[in-house]
Amino acid sequence: MQAAPHVLFDGRHGQNAALSEQAIETGGDPGSLQRAHHAGANCIAIDRFDGRYLISGGAEASIKLWDLEESENNSKDYLNRTAGSVKISASSHQYGITHLCFYPFDSLAFLSSSYDHKLKVYATEPMTVSATFDLDSVVYSHSLSPIADHLLVACATQNSAVRLVDLRSGASTHSLVGHHRAVLSVAWSPHQEYILASGSLDGTARLWDIRRSANSLGLLDLEDSVGIVGEDGIGKNARHRERGKAHTDAVNGMVWTDDGTHLVTTGHDERVRVWDMSTGANALSHFGPIIKNPHLSTLLPLLVPGYVIGPGKHVMFYPNPKEILMFDLFEGTLLKRLRIPGQPGAPGRGTTAQTNIRSRTTSLAWRTGHVDLYSAHSDGSIQAWLPRTADEVQAENEEAGEGGDAEDESRKRKREALDEIFRDLTKQKITFT
Repeated sequence: MQAAPHVLFDGRHGQNAALSEQAIETGGDPGSLQRAHHAGANCIAIDRFDGRYLISGGAEASIKLWDLEESENNSKDYLNRTAGSVKISASSHQYGITHLCFYPFDSLAFLSSSYDHKLKVYATEPMTVSATFDLDSVVYSHSLSPIADHLLVACATQNSAVRLVDLRSGASTHSLVGHHRAVLSVAWSPHQEYILASGSLDGTARLWDIRRSANSLGLLDLEDSVGIVGEDGIGKNARHRERGKAHTDAVNGMVWTDDGTHLVTTGHDERVRVWDMSTGANALSHFGPIIKNPHLSTLLPLLVPGYVIGPGKHVMFYPNPKEILMFDLFEGTLLKRLRIPGQPGAPGRGTTAQTNIRSRTTSLAWRTGHVDLYSAHSDGSIQAWLPRTADEVQAENEEAGEGGDAEDESRKRKREALDEIFRDLTKQKITFT
């Protein structure tokens, strides 16, 4: 993967148009025009059907729609302009957007949550509000099951209980009580429609079965690498764990693998943990000290779909400040560092850049049916990442070869010069008195 500087996003206008040569000449760096949201891009999502539409939410409460097909075949600089946007009104969000997701069964609708305590449902084409739910506390993130018929939206809020909103009845049905502080992240299982995971400011990660009167299935414990095996080896009739923490600080990110066998959590302890969900065991994947996660907002890693990389392989993209890190999910091996264009090198531990809110990568999204990655950033930009073409790989190899030959020639000349100096010194007669 590599940055695609020719794919730009500009939220200042309402129609798609090519980036003119005059704009490049007057603006200098085309990247300076990449401002989808002037106050910062908080989150993005791409529809899972055609991979055509991208929605983005801003720190200034704006929501914008982008048509990715407009620029996918463009080899020249191309400026994506909004295909639609939510008009700021009394019915729209009043504060920054915290999370966005398309309706899992139809890309004609999407959901949004905000710091204004609201969860909203929008129609994609007219970009108008279809329903609003007031949860009386900040909504950090939400999740809608990709397989279930129950249409329950799980909401992570400033309240210590997970809130469930029923899209059919239009009511907040009930709450899942168990955490002791604010809930920061929630995620439905992709294979079991009634199983939900949640992460909290108290450092715990809980599992829930919403069919049970006692909803909690227990906690994940970072010190347990064996898990609860039960009678059948995968948890049957086992006692539920009610003590333990998944992270030593707040848990602000949760993502399931496509097959539902593992859960990935992120925390303010700057660790990413992988859990075997058949037993709840810590898989002990270690990603090193380069992980950064200092902010309260939800931070979700992206797991590459299995159809892209093939069976038996698991790749994770992690949104670090000023860069995106590519890891082998289970080995923890760093495969690649994708530097954000226009940003200097990634910061080290303890540097002032670690707390620079304008350098954050806030959200990642994969484009279905393509090998495209998109990222949102706190400076307001949206960045496209595309695979290298065969011609680019060949040109890169040729440049590397030429560079290697030049380096070898330079070393040879230096060696010859040193040899000549040595020979001259040995020819001289030195007398000691």
